[in-house]
Amino acid sequence: MTQSPLKLSQALGRIQPSATMAMSGRVTELKAQGIDIIGLSAGEPDFDTPDFVKEAAIKAIQDGDTNYTTVDGTIAVKEAVAAKFLRDNDLTYAPSQISVNNGGKHTLFNALVATLDAGDEVIIPAPYWVSYPDIVNFAGGTPVIIKAGADQNYKITPEQLTAAITPKTKWLILNSPSNPTGAAYSGEELKALGEALLPHQQVMVMTDDMYEHIWYADFPFTTIAQVCPDLYDRTLTVSGCSKAYAMTGWRIGFSGGPEWLIGAMRKLQSQSTSNPSSISQAAAVAALNGPQDFLAERNAAFLKRRDLVVSMMNDTPGLHCPTPEGAFYVYPDASELMGKTTPKGKIIENDQDLIGYFLDEAQVAAVHGGAFGLSPAFRISYATSEDILREACTRIQRACAALT
Repeated sequence: MTQSPLKLSQALGRIQPSATMAMSGRVTELKAQGIDIIGLSAGEPDFDTPDFVKEAAIKAIQDGDTNYTTVDGTIAVKEAVAAKFLRDNDLTYAPSQISVNNGGKHTLFNALVATLDAGDEVIIPAPYWVSYPDIVNFAGGTPVIIKAGADQNYKITPEQLTAAITPKTKWLILNSPSNPTGAAYSGEELKALGEALLPHQQVMVMTDDMYEHIWYADFPFTTIAQVCPDLYDRTLTVSGCSKAYAMTGWRIGFSGGPEWLIGAMRKLQSQSTSNPSSISQAAAVAALNGPQDFLAERNAAFLKRRDLVVSMMNDTPGLHCPTPEGAFYVYPDASELMGKTTPKGKIIENDQDLIGYFLDEAQVAAVHGGAFGLSPAFRISYATSEDILREACTRIQRACAALT
């Protein structure tokens, strides 16, 4: 490997590669070597993009819809997003209040880079999606982590939130249902957090609702601007097509928020990526405006998988696995396994050691809790077949039983 003639930027030095993508890459390498690895690290559905969405994309290609579009989305896709927010979340946004981007990560990146300066603080509940603190760091801000363990069902309290707010606080990021835990806030829980935020006028709220349609709770999905109307002008409501519509590779994320913020995000996007793919935008219009009945069918499959994995993890020596309300992840607490010894004599000192043990001895790939800000634990994605999940969980059970 040749040495770069340039010194890399300080901003680049403030971030780390994605741990989830790194593990997925490792799984691909091991499978290419012929090793029987079961990969449970990837955060994407195993279902295919619906046919009616594919057909809309093909039609867009055939119709020559292959030119540049408005920077942050065509009027057609913005109207589809606005209709989605009204239908699903009882929120009204004009097209000028909507930003369409190259995936949900791009949406978050635009908002944070456009608003953060050195010293600005962003409150992030942990466990968190791996990219949140890195994007904040890249933008020059300071992540302020609030930890919420399994004893709190991985959800922060209003008291914790109040204690974390300072005059430098600029954002709170809320992810419900959560990646990596699947934990989801009820309307009442969101109202309580909203009440804690109301006196602090300088604090914006970024809600990552990417998993809103993958839902199993006995209470309805709500988002904070919906249940706390006084926070509407201080909220960026973020969602996208990736998870519910199995469109991860199409790269369409979107958000609704105040015009000043959407304008700032548009300005940044105009000098970075410009518009999302015109073909993907046409597909997103079809996804958002088309039939939604397949979502319930897929949720039923996810629910069966969730129940299988939660049951088998809780039957595993040394693991405690709360039951998620949404998404397609579980996040077992592995506290009781710390300090134990593998059959080869290695001490499990942290959850990264545990995941390495699973990979080497059980041929199961998961992601260690340290990547998500709360240890000792690990994330399993159950976006695969029941047969594969049963085999993977059996391997983990054997591996844990072999620890002494």
